[in-house]
Amino acid sequence: MLLNKAWANLPYKLGVYLLISLHILTGCAGSAGRSGTVETGPQPASSYDKVDENRYLGVKPEVIIPVFSPGLSDSEANYEEAGIWPELRRAEANRFAFQLKQALDNRDHFSAVRVTPNSSASGDLYLLGDIIESNGQRVAFRLTAVDASNRQWLSETFEHEVHEGFYKNPRNTGQDPYQPVFDAAAEAVIEALLKQKQSYLTQLKSVSEMRFANSFSDAAFGEYLDTSGRYIDLQGLPSDADPMFERVKSIRVREQLFIDNLQSHYQQFSTKMDSSYLAWQQASATELALQKEAKRKSVWKMLGGVALVAAAVAAAVSGSSVDQNIGRDVAVIAGGVGGALLISSGFKSREEAKFHQDALNELGESINLEMAPQVITYEEESVELSGDIEQQFQQWRAFLNRMYQLEATPDIQL
Repeated sequence: MLLNKAWANLPYKLGVYLLISLHILTGCAGSAGRSGTVETGPQPASSYDKVDENRYLGVKPEVIIPVFSPGLSDSEANYEEAGIWPELRRAEANRFAFQLKQALDNRDHFSAVRVTPNSSASGDLYLLGDIIESNGQRVAFRLTAVDASNRQWLSETFEHEVHEGFYKNPRNTGQDPYQPVFDAAAEAVIEALLKQKQSYLTQLKSVSEMRFANSFSDAAFGEYLDTSGRYIDLQGLPSDADPMFERVKSIRVREQLFIDNLQSHYQQFSTKMDSSYLAWQQASATELALQKEAKRKSVWKMLGGVALVAAAVAAAVSGSSVDQNIGRDVAVIAGGVGGALLISSGFKSREEAKFHQDALNELGESINLEMAPQVITYEEESVELSGDIEQQFQQWRAFLNRMYQLEATPDIQL
């Protein structure tokens, strides 16, 4: 009886023993495997030899992106006819420049990409943008790439139409529908970069360096550049032992550091603008779609009543006068039964529309960002900078010039 019971339990016991054995064996194998691989601490030098085949290893120019031209005409009377909200355009001029910077930064083909108040900053390649159109549904701008030698790399119009399903997809919440146009522009700039010879890109860095030096003293550095023709060509370089050239290179680094500090201001501006700007894009795109649909049907009657296009975001709370209509770009449907059309266009109330309108008007009061006054010390000298971002940049350049002249003419009181 006991023997029969033992035989009956034998398969169960064998199964348990087998599982225990497998567990021990796999544990030993795992330990042995880990002992032969270095997983923590500094890795062998050979592990860094593997380079991404798609990584750009050539000369990386420094890029300057001045704030875009907002595309505003001289006559304010034309704004409404052209469907332009001037405050918004000025805000977009800063935002678009920063978005292009981010798109280029993500591709790692340039040593530095800096947004600047104007094109006077020192750099190897300048990307000059002009806004043509922006209405929430469609965006277009002209981009011209010119290097320090005044040679043009590209001049192209980039445009993008937001897909009608973009705003309906919850995955796009918080995303800028214009992003594809900046990605396309960045790819075009990189394509233009790859067409340049490495020897030319190396020389270009010397051209930009000498142009910066020449801006401090053309008497001392003018001979190294030929500016008589259409292009600026390098004629030579000062000696590495030239103390004034060393001084200029040191000053150039300080200018670049100053501009690097400006990037956080452009980033903060773009971030602060996000909420109201994205709301405007959706509301404006919805309104344009409704206008197109109404035009197609040749009727504005809905729900047994007349749906009035009573106000745009701007027209409802115009920054200049309550009667002014700033244009179809920022139109928000009003009227209808219970404000249903207002809600359908993206704003739940006039109060919400006014909030976003006021926010964008404030951001777009000036194309130059406001900055708090600051005191900067360079060696033993200090300077107080005040005004907007462009004014402070100009004051800083003037201060650097004074520091150079003080070094060049130490016996003269400046």
